[in-house]
Amino acid sequence: MQLRTRLEEGGTPRPAKWGIDSEYGRLRDVLIGPVDHFSWQAGNAVAQRSERVGLRFDFAAARAQYAEMLAVYRQAGVEIHTLAPAAELPYQIFARDSSVMTPWGAVIMQLQKPYRRGEYAECLRFYLDAGIPIYDLVTAGNVEGGDFMVLKPGVAACGYSGERSIEPAVRQLQTWFTNEGWEFHTYAFDPHFLHLDVQMGMLAENLAVVCVEAVEPELVAWLKAKGIRIIAVPYADAMQLGCNVVALGDERVLVPASSKNLIAACRAEGLTVYAPDVSMIGNGGGAVHCMCQALRRDSVAG
Repeated sequence: MQLRTRLEEGGTPRPAKWGIDSEYGRLRDVLIGPVDHFSWQAGNAVAQRSERVGLRFDFAAARAQYAEMLAVYRQAGVEIHTLAPAAELPYQIFARDSSVMTPWGAVIMQLQKPYRRGEYAECLRFYLDAGIPIYDLVTAGNVEGGDFMVLKPGVAACGYSGERSIEPAVRQLQTWFTNEGWEFHTYAFDPHFLHLDVQMGMLAENLAVVCVEAVEPELVAWLKAKGIRIIAVPYADAMQLGCNVVALGDERVLVPASSKNLIAACRAEGLTVYAPDVSMIGNGGGAVHCMCQALRRDSVAG
């Protein structure tokens, strides 16, 4: 298998099976990180806050919640793929960050935190062993998958705070997508928010959840210019990972059980909501979107 399938001049062919062209096409295959060695880490701001307010990590609870989430994917007809667990990687559960899927195959990302940098190894082995094309590997610095989204056919976005994702690495991704004829929107934000998927997420076609009171007005204006309607959630909800969602396709969405305001709003939109409790994992720094990487979605391109 080729380690890189990207063509320098663009025009990279799309794989017959793998890839995505949106965040909301029906999800067929998903990559999930393992729970085996998960624990809260002091280098994560969310985990630090959880411990500061008196919460304590319970591995048995985290494992049970993880199993509940996997059951939801199975109920929704999604095939689950799992990274091989490595004892030295406590945040490997958050498979969103070590790679991202594009229309042309996977991109292997670079992670910022020292205790996460080794995650690329099992991630790379997974794609090679599974025969899933690797579009390319980021070499211009750290950029994490929680900042990246394929919003709709022809349009992608990537945020950067200067910490988890830095501008040179984001610009490298932007060049690749621009060469393929895609619009690639970049968005700078305060590192307090960790990743872009703490601030927004796609729920369905042309429907997003956004923490409007926290993001810059230009992001809201850009989304609206792309024909994307917004369900606004308060800052307090966003800080509890209330925007960290996974669109399953066919008007179905996976939302953390704690996101009660968003769950009600989604149901009012006529969406079917799956809402597993992932609070023990979420209090360590990531919810349902952080734990998954879409490998295959039905194309929604016209």
